[in-house]
Amino acid sequence: MCVHPMVNPVCLVENVGSSFCVSDDAIRYLEQISQPVVVVSVVGLYRTGKSYLMNRLAGKQTGFALGCTIESETKGIWMWCVPHPNKPDHTLVLLDTEGLGDVKKGDSKNDTWIFCLAVLLSSTLVYNSRGTIDNIALEQLHFVTQLAEHIKVKSPTPAEGVENKEEEEEEEEEDSQFVKFFPNFIWAVRDFSLELTTREKGPIKEDEYLDNALQLKNGIDDKVLNYNLPRQCIRNYFPSRKCFVFPMPAAPESMSKLENLGEGDLHPGFLEVSQRFCDHVFTESRVKTLKGGHRVTGRMFSHLVRLYVETINSGKIPCLENAVVSLAQIENQAAVQEGLKVYQSRMAQVRSSFPVSADKIFDEHQKRSQMATTEFMKRSFQDQHGKYISLLTEAVDEHYSELLGENASSSEQRCRQLLSDRSRVLNEGRQRGKYTKLGGCAIYCSHRDSVISQYQSQPGKGVKAEETNAEANFILQADKSLKEKDKEFQRRYQKAALEEQQKKALEEKHKELQRAQQVEAKRHEERMQQMETKFEEEKRLQVEELERAMEKKLAEQKDLIKKNYHEKAELMRQEIKQLQDEIGKKSQSFFFLLFK
Repeated sequence: MCVHPMVNPVCLVENVGSSFCVSDDAIRYLEQISQPVVVVSVVGLYRTGKSYLMNRLAGKQTGFALGCTIESETKGIWMWCVPHPNKPDHTLVLLDTEGLGDVKKGDSKNDTWIFCLAVLLSSTLVYNSRGTIDNIALEQLHFVTQLAEHIKVKSPTPAEGVENKEEEEEEEEEDSQFVKFFPNFIWAVRDFSLELTTREKGPIKEDEYLDNALQLKNGIDDKVLNYNLPRQCIRNYFPSRKCFVFPMPAAPESMSKLENLGEGDLHPGFLEVSQRFCDHVFTESRVKTLKGGHRVTGRMFSHLVRLYVETINSGKIPCLENAVVSLAQIENQAAVQEGLKVYQSRMAQVRSSFPVSADKIFDEHQKRSQMATTEFMKRSFQDQHGKYISLLTEAVDEHYSELLGENASSSEQRCRQLLSDRSRVLNEGRQRGKYTKLGGCAIYCSHRDSVISQYQSQPGKGVKAEETNAEANFILQADKSLKEKDKEFQRRYQKAALEEQQKKALEEKHKELQRAQQVEAKRHEERMQQMETKFEEEKRLQVEELERAMEKKLAEQKDLIKKNYHEKAELMRQEIKQLQDEIGKKSQSFFFLLFK
């Protein structure tokens, strides 16, 4: 998990009056998790044993508070992060929510937001109830009928003069989109004491039991519509459904001390169902994803929690599309900093060797730039117009320019020091007047040529070697210790050599410019290739998201046809057609249209 194991659950979202408060400690813990997270939430009426199920998933006997009275024990949303038992390098995040319908709380709106938060944050949503799945149980799950009013898929675009009818159509369209983004649904029926049989089929499986309970009635009167509403919502929003029926775990007199009972004290049937439940959750629960299929890490999950809670507290409706935009901005800004950090840390090794040749610093710049882009791509997403990769490129180039200046300065300093050290013989000659005597010019030229030769043979001078050499020759040529006629002779003698050195210095600058252009062209090509790979990966995730939704809707349509709900099956066919069209569009590559 990259962090110390969480020994006990911590409060993630505290219920404070009519608003929610996010725990800073819980957020700090999540921010340290760079692994993908699988998020499992349990919701249900208070005092139905939700916490016990979560402890089983955590592989612990105690952890989430169970309580043994008629009062709700869990307040707000509590979190327990544990290593995923089936997926290496993944973290299982368990969320135990405050019991719904607590008469002491008396705030159904608060309950609705707890339920919505569980839906928004989860990969798998477990609804926990007691007894049987009957009409009363479904009516108690009335929160599901309010999801369309409390969760939006797309960012609302209000305009003047919008008709109520258009708003209703938009809401219906949003309604059909939930299947793409909502979690898997598990109904856990506790203390089940009936036989799983029907008159028509005899023995049935748990999933059939749930399916039978969700069957719709024909008719259009209010009674039928009210009966169908929660069933229709569950079918539409959660087509991936699973049911587990748990017998009583122990004798009634032992229920108050459930967390202290060993497995030998529990009913074998209860243990068997518990194991199947855990195995299913571990195997079938997917990594939490955002709209568009991007996988969520613990760090991203922390931002998601804050974002949704702040939105609810402000009186606004949480929006999946807005969440993606906000998280993309946060993650892409961080990705720029991480990419730049990689570049700076690697180039620091080159800086410690200054001065270096132009080839050396160019080659290192090219390699480290690519590493920076690769690091950026690991964390970035939804950078469709290249805004953030451009920011990284600008930051890298700015740092590179600073390094070029430092390298040039270091080279010039070293070259001047070398010339100064090698020029001692000339200084001694001046002091002794050797160059003002007869034949002094020849002696001077010999000494000067020796200085230049030693300077040129010295390695590690860097990018200013020729430029400093040419400058030194100009200075030496104007040496005041020479007689005037010797100076004239020296000027003629030096002219060709000086011009040659200046030519070399200019050629070196031209080569540096060409090399820089070549490096930039190659960097751009590599960056475009990496961006195209990233774009195609994001597109693949989006297509997979749509294909999963279509697969679920096809199964639902088949069931509707089988049950002779032809009108609803036709509506489902239209939704499937929309998904097929969307998949077709997503399958086309628009990368080069975006980045031309």
